[in-house]
Amino acid sequence: MVMTILLVVLGAVAVGAAGFALVPSALGDSRATKRLKVYQGDVRTTRREMDANRTRDARRKSVQQALKAQADDLNARKRTRLPDLLFQAGMTITPAAFIRNSILFGAGLFLFLLIIQVPYYFAAIFGVAGGYLLPRIYVGRRRKKYQNAFLDELPNAVEAIVRGVKTGLPLNDSMRVVAKDTKEPVRSEFGRVLDQQSFGFSMTEAVQVLLDRVPLPEVNFFVVVISVQQQAGGNLSEALGNLARVLRNRKKMKQKVAAMSSEAKASAGIIGALPIVVAIMVSFVSPQYLQPLVSTPIGQVWLGVAAIMMCAGVFVMNRMVQFEI
Repeated sequence: MVMTILLVVLGAVAVGAAGFALVPSALGDSRATKRLKVYQGDVRTTRREMDANRTRDARRKSVQQALKAQADDLNARKRTRLPDLLFQAGMTITPAAFIRNSILFGAGLFLFLLIIQVPYYFAAIFGVAGGYLLPRIYVGRRRKKYQNAFLDELPNAVEAIVRGVKTGLPLNDSMRVVAKDTKEPVRSEFGRVLDQQSFGFSMTEAVQVLLDRVPLPEVNFFVVVISVQQQAGGNLSEALGNLARVLRNRKKMKQKVAAMSSEAKASAGIIGALPIVVAIMVSFVSPQYLQPLVSTPIGQVWLGVAAIMMCAGVFVMNRMVQFEI
């Protein structure tokens, strides 16, 4: 009897264990389902992260390619030809007219030096040098002034585009607002971009006009941001907002460097002008004291050597107070 009861109990335990093992419980099913969902969620999250990383890498690669292309273009633009130099200075004169005026200026300088009885060989040297260098120095100063005026207004123009994009305006309409309300020369340059678009050029091709006119790193940044956004997409307002902050920080740094180097520039100007001022004052006090420098051959030779050394010293001092940012 006891043996029979023991066998019945063991059989019931065996059947219950088999049922528990073969039939999944609600708790076990719930745990398995949760583990499966977590696994699937991890897989989806991993896939999204991988897709985001691939997108980020593709965008970074696109930006790097655009920056490299623009940097190569800027390096090529440093060797500026005369037509490009006149164009970037905002001058409407043709290269042929500029060369003609330079020749006339050099000839006039040569005749003036002959009239004041400067030896003809010195007059010829100064005439050729003046006819070639002085007009180009003038154009270079006009070009620098044009670029500085553009950079002063560029951050305001970029911020105006950011405000327009944030309010829902298309990029073209935002640029049209800039071309209407900002100061010169930014107004005319953005109007030129819009004109290029009206001729059928894309935005990427049209903004290249800015870099043709003002080949500076700040303008290159703006062109790269617009080009990358047109090709790869992205948050244009955020990118342009960051660019505006970068432009303003660069402007502050340039002003700080200019303030710190003003003392060195003043010292260079005083040192460079001192020999000329002393020679003029001595000539007024004692006109015959420096007469051998212009009346004797050896004096003329040393006067030429002194002029060359002065030019070299002024050039070196000028390069010492120039800072690239």
